[in-house]
Amino acid sequence: MLRPTKLSRAQRAEVFDKTVAKVTKDYFDPKFNGVDWPKIARERRDTVLSLADPEAFELGMHDLVRTLGTSHTGFFHQSARRVPARLAIGATFGKAGQTWISRDVHEGGPGHKAGLLPLDILKAINGTPIAPPNQPMFPMGADALLLVQRGTDELTLSVTIPPPRSRKQPYSEMKAVTFSILEDNVGYLKVSILPGLLGLDVARDIDAAVLALANCDHLILDLRGHLGGGLGVLRLMSYLTPDKLPIGFTLTRKLAEKGYDKNKLHRLDHLPTNLPNRLAIASMALKHLGRGDSVLLVSEGLGSRKWHGRIVILINEHTVSAGEMVAAFASENSLATLLGTETAGRLIPGSGFKVGHNYMLIMPKAEYITWQGHRFEGAGVKPDNHVSWSPNNDEQLQRALHHFKSNLVSAADPS
Repeated sequence: MLRPTKLSRAQRAEVFDKTVAKVTKDYFDPKFNGVDWPKIARERRDTVLSLADPEAFELGMHDLVRTLGTSHTGFFHQSARRVPARLAIGATFGKAGQTWISRDVHEGGPGHKAGLLPLDILKAINGTPIAPPNQPMFPMGADALLLVQRGTDELTLSVTIPPPRSRKQPYSEMKAVTFSILEDNVGYLKVSILPGLLGLDVARDIDAAVLALANCDHLILDLRGHLGGGLGVLRLMSYLTPDKLPIGFTLTRKLAEKGYDKNKLHRLDHLPTNLPNRLAIASMALKHLGRGDSVLLVSEGLGSRKWHGRIVILINEHTVSAGEMVAAFASENSLATLLGTETAGRLIPGSGFKVGHNYMLIMPKAEYITWQGHRFEGAGVKPDNHVSWSPNNDEQLQRALHHFKSNLVSAADPS
């Protein structure tokens, strides 16, 4: 397995200088999000280069790039030894006093397979106590022992964390799309992640779920704890409306400096999932490659659904990236009622760059702007109905079901 090795000072300097140069050249904001990046890099250089221990050097570099203050910005070794729980084991944790309590446990993820349940209190990882503000972090490609408290019992769960699917953006595989039919013919669709750059396979999974829920009168789209992903988000957003509507666009630094007309940006309004993957990829390459990284997303116009106009989207503070794009699109076009808590405000897409000796820089080289001009980085999408998470039951889901019942009563008795 890939392991970090102790670098000489000259080698650390090489990594440091490549990282600084890459940020200076390609970071999406020429003003570096209001931070004096060149000055900070100069002032910290000697301190960071003095960190001979591989873990200390990695953390020092991570802290350096995090001064930019944007999401999807970080530095790590490709051995992926410090990966957040949401990516490593497919579970999110929220603070409950001085403890971490499990919130969203995604089906098929390492945490779910090990038996982790919502409301489990995390006491220790591999024998080391864990509590806020220290975040639960895990090495990829390893086993971990979780000591959890469930009610009055303490349990030890053995979690097997696979090697990362991608060394640029490491995460564990989980079931991306699940669905069921709830009481009163309410369809329930949960999308945990949208894997794949083009998202063709997950788009087909969404198609299958929508077909299975076609006769439902209402739809609950659960994006709580959503981890983000690729272009499969276009298919998910397209099922919220029968029409072709402009969604939003990515804006690179180059275009931002040059000036632009959003109406003239290159459009992406179709995922060719009717074709085998090889042909679909070739088709998209012919249509989109060489057109630049600034792209306007437009919904696909997939036609009417029985539950259009009767959709609730569940969101929380762990909903990030592509999940926030969906919520913003629905909110701006009045396509659904948003219920839960404000999203994370981590909407800028991150890209991975190799900076030498198996180290990676993650940073945004473009920002995402909704069609109505909103930027949700640092301040997430707010729900229409604020419903806090409850440690006793799924109050948010129950309120979503009650929302539909209340509307039915109002429709039956207009007085």
